[in-house]
Amino acid sequence: MGLEWNVGWGMRFPGWVWMVLALCGVAGVSGCQVPKVVALPPLVATNRWAKDMAAFDALDATNPPPKRPIVFTGSSSFRMWKELPEDYPGMRVMNRGFGGCELSDVSEHFERVILRYEPRQVVLYCGANDIAAKKSVETVVADLKTVVERIHRDLPKTKVAFVSIALNPARWEQREKVVAANAQIAAFMSADPRRRYVDVTTAMLGPDGTPKPEIFQKDRLHMNRQGYEIWKPIIGSVLMR
Repeated sequence: MGLEWNVGWGMRFPGWVWMVLALCGVAGVSGCQVPKVVALPPLVATNRWAKDMAAFDALDATNPPPKRPIVFTGSSSFRMWKELPEDYPGMRVMNRGFGGCELSDVSEHFERVILRYEPRQVVLYCGANDIAAKKSVETVVADLKTVVERIHRDLPKTKVAFVSIALNPARWEQREKVVAANAQIAAFMSADPRRRYVDVTTAMLGPDGTPKPEIFQKDRLHMNRQGYEIWKPIIGSVLMR
């Protein structure tokens, strides 16, 4: 998993952080850029997302994250976007999606999937699993506000883009709640210039108003590459250069 040191108070930092600190101290470099150190909560083995979070820790230990990246986080539609770096070359995008998650999970693991990277922008796709878990529209919107307001509090210069909750054939019966949630989220996101609502849902529908079947995998839930080709320019238009 890479070197990691425990310095007390429950704070564990990856080895690359200490290497930067050591190099700056030894070289005596004036104005040396030292990454912000974020205390990561201990991982509980029984937590559903412990393995995913540990994998992110290991990846960061062996591949130091870029400075001020754009972090994509949320559920499986992001996790399965394997071509994300190739789709946005030179933009320092990072994929921290963890499939099946709900907005409350993003809040729970906020330090690991958002805060420690000090991103210049966060792109969030989440909410579909919340609705599938029978959470109310009001709860979905409230949970999103919790995530976004914490970003504003802890990272006041960071921009936030929310990608609309997609409609799909497998969960078509949930469409009314999805449409209602998207409408309320769009209103919330438009109230602050640091926020953007990104409508990908409309482009995923055919002339009859139903999801285009050809853009989904056999499960009729997750997109294939054709679906990501629809998302790519729409999301790309709001990314910070």
